[in-house]
Amino acid sequence: MRSVPLFRSAAVLLLGALVLTGCGDSDDSKDDKAQGTPTATGGSAGSGPDAKAFPATVDSGGAKVTIASAPKKIVSLAPSATEMLFAIGAGGQVTAVDDQSNFPASAPKTKLSGFKPNIEAITNYTPDLVIVSDDTDGLVASLTKLKIPVVLTPAAKTFDDSYAQLTTLGTATGHAKQAGEVAARMKTDIATIVAATPKPAKQLSYFHELDNTLYTSTSKTFIGQVYAQFGLKNIADDADKAGTGYPQLSAEYLVQANPDLVFLADTKCCGQNADVVAKRPGWDRVGAVRKGGVVALDDDIASRWGPRVVDLVRAVSEAVTKAGAAQG
Repeated sequence: MRSVPLFRSAAVLLLGALVLTGCGDSDDSKDDKAQGTPTATGGSAGSGPDAKAFPATVDSGGAKVTIASAPKKIVSLAPSATEMLFAIGAGGQVTAVDDQSNFPASAPKTKLSGFKPNIEAITNYTPDLVIVSDDTDGLVASLTKLKIPVVLTPAAKTFDDSYAQLTTLGTATGHAKQAGEVAARMKTDIATIVAATPKPAKQLSYFHELDNTLYTSTSKTFIGQVYAQFGLKNIADDADKAGTGYPQLSAEYLVQANPDLVFLADTKCCGQNADVVAKRPGWDRVGAVRKGGVVALDDDIASRWGPRVVDLVRAVSEAVTKAGAAQG
């Protein structure tokens, strides 16, 4: 059973208050070994938390939360946060993650849901810290009433948001130094990849597909920030009349916009690829289809703001390099 693309759900129901998670029903066990980004594959245990760093006060979605001592039973209900926790060496403190947290494979995946949180189910794991990306149904207040500290890590809108959340989680878990190292490595890797990418002779346009009904993201979203690093023009910007950041395009609009590159973030959830796209009515006239500019992305990497965003940046770099070379 495939997951509903969560970008689309957010665009329709939350008008841009997006919780990016990707297709949680997919199995990424092979990807753990396949991905080369060192920040993405932090060990499950690490060096242990710095007990002297507590009590620690961190930002939680604009509020302040104090954590009395180093947490030993962390429940993460946010896939991006789960990836961050393991990357900074706090994996050994994580006792349960939600049903969408599928990376790394060693994460203790459960039936817990971040979309429809069940307080009783969460408390059954006796957590001393809960990480969430959205305060659904008053979850934060309910857990706080039970004296369980909660750290809210909302969907990132910029790279700086991602780095800030790494800092927050590092402080909250006793891994501030490791978190700083991961953030610094991400910044360096991204800057290096962008700097090494040849600039096309002519600006390239692109379409980022969230699902096969043509929901997409604009330049003002976190995903849009990734493409902006390479000077790409987002064809969806002019179509976002409501300003949600996640408009749905018509087939006619897309064909007329004629993007040079099409990035598919629905390969797992919706079975999309270059061959399938090429068979869509009218798409044979789209430059990306005609010139081999349709790029299949890993749904999860393309929908989370954790350390593996470096892999997304690398994929975009490769596509831009190829398309730029074709111009000449």
